[in-house]
Amino acid sequence: MSFYIKSGISFSVEIKKHILKFNFPAKTSRGAIDEKVTYFFKITDLKTGIFGVGECSPLPGLSLEYDESYENKLIYYADELLALEKLDDFYGLLAIEKYPSILFGIEIAYYDLIKGGKKLLFDSPFSAGKEGIPINGLVWMGDKSFMLKQMTEKLDKGFNCIKIKIGGIDFEDECYLLKTLRQQFSETDITIRLDANGAFQPENALNKLETLSQFSIHSIEQPIKQGQWNEMALICEKSSIDIALDEELIGISDKMEKVRMLEVINPQYIILKPSLIGGFKMSDEWIKAAEEKNIGWWITSALEANVGLNAIAQYTATYNDLIPQGLGTGQLYHNNIDSPLEIHDGKLVLDQSTVWQEVFTM
Repeated sequence: MSFYIKSGISFSVEIKKHILKFNFPAKTSRGAIDEKVTYFFKITDLKTGIFGVGECSPLPGLSLEYDESYENKLIYYADELLALEKLDDFYGLLAIEKYPSILFGIEIAYYDLIKGGKKLLFDSPFSAGKEGIPINGLVWMGDKSFMLKQMTEKLDKGFNCIKIKIGGIDFEDECYLLKTLRQQFSETDITIRLDANGAFQPENALNKLETLSQFSIHSIEQPIKQGQWNEMALICEKSSIDIALDEELIGISDKMEKVRMLEVINPQYIILKPSLIGGFKMSDEWIKAAEEKNIGWWITSALEANVGLNAIAQYTATYNDLIPQGLGTGQLYHNNIDSPLEIHDGKLVLDQSTVWQEVFTM
């Protein structure tokens, strides 16, 4: 049931809360979660009846704006949106850049609305159902048998790039898993990415990275916690594995601050999560800043439902020559929104013959 429904002069807004249930406890170095709250944001043109649906998907522990007052903030920005003379002025709403998941949810709904309310936000071969986006297969933390089972399943499904979350079990066990994988598959067979979620300490990070490098690792995300620019800069300079910044991007909305952070740390890659950094416009700024410094990038979903994932994937597909992206999270939940998004042979595809589930009537 929606907890907010209000009409303005030209359009109306409706907001609905949805609790996503994981198929298994999803474990990272920050702990395990078995459910996640998300919010659907609907904007309807009162003249035409056409509506766009977005998703505000804060991530506890990472979204700086997420606290007990989050729903009040959603209501505040819905009221502010209804007061605008022109809907596309939402980027100028007071301090909205401080609430990236809310900004992104409104942005998705706006793009959906102006494109006719068909959940086709961007034109591309992917959106037309003609091409897929290469993605990495995600292996969650757990005991050795659980992680090995996931690895086998990903490989059987045609993935040639595997992302493994580390830092939650014994480091020696993690090395054993990587050794087992490399004994079966060479670097040319399978690309391995790691995600530490800030689990390492600055004083031992380089030693651990040196140990991990024997397994031919493509890159590792956020080896130490964000906010330690000088320490991260040293790791990026000295590491035997390429470093990808992830959480480090959260909370930086100013263009010049983005450039300054990249200049100081000088990573090999950055990872963009639109729900955590403020959507399409903010992602464009990060990509431009990174490419000007020859820093690579890829885009990752942040546990959104399929509404948010669809928007992120269609945005991603507007860029060319994509390396594997992190867009394989739609199958994590047993109560996700039914959608045309499918995974085939390590690629995310949009099956135009499949109908979307109506979010606000389920």
